[in-house]
Amino acid sequence: MIDWNSTYAAIWRQRNEVLRPVVQLDSIRLNDLLGIDSQKSKIIENTERFLSGKPANNALLWGARGTGKSSLIKALLNAFKYQGLRMIEVDKQDLVHLPEIVDDIRELPQWFIVYCDDLSFETGESQYKSLKSVLEGSLEAKPDNVLIYATSNRRHLLPEKMNDNLNSHLEDREIHYSDTIEETISLSDRFGLWLGFYPQSTETYLDIVDALFPNFPNDRQSLHKAALEFARLRASKSGRTAKQFYQHYSNS
Repeated sequence: MIDWNSTYAAIWRQRNEVLRPVVQLDSIRLNDLLGIDSQKSKIIENTERFLSGKPANNALLWGARGTGKSSLIKALLNAFKYQGLRMIEVDKQDLVHLPEIVDDIRELPQWFIVYCDDLSFETGESQYKSLKSVLEGSLEAKPDNVLIYATSNRRHLLPEKMNDNLNSHLEDREIHYSDTIEETISLSDRFGLWLGFYPQSTETYLDIVDALFPNFPNDRQSLHKAALEFARLRASKSGRTAKQFYQHYSNS
């Protein structure tokens, strides 16, 4: 049994079907995240409403890889853990256990964010049905002290195929989607807050590099040149790439 007064986060472990307390939290802070100010302010506002007992939305952070989606959620825990925020990480394949996890925390005084990272479903996968019931409730109302924050590389979490559109039609100048498309859209629609993350500019990438090297002893021009070459080889200028560059270059 987890003591949530002293435990700030836990991860669901499938083999033992148990929540394992997180002993060492990721140290990422909100101020460490650059180039996503709009997304940051919106999810902070939503989280503050949640912690104040006001209506708040489940959140879907979607978009380009390495742009800070997961880091932003982890930074929220560091920012608000002393205000009662707790976090439970559940992998996609373990979502079938989500209703039971929520049952165990719905009566607790803390405020819980269930964190699902890199969430998307392929044809034939059915774990999303458990997620849908928690997002909006079933016969039993959704608990006030639980929200779902998920990250994904795509906005619609279920796959959409071209032939799914064939059964859609116009009626009285309104689009009536096929049942398949309705199912595809309905899961994402249960997240009231959508935050898009887009490829970062060269300027933002170099700003992140500068923040990682505040006391760089040599000229910035050489640092930036090395950072851009590192990004070119990975075909990505993102916060993740900047951190990988820091880990590589600071030891060279």
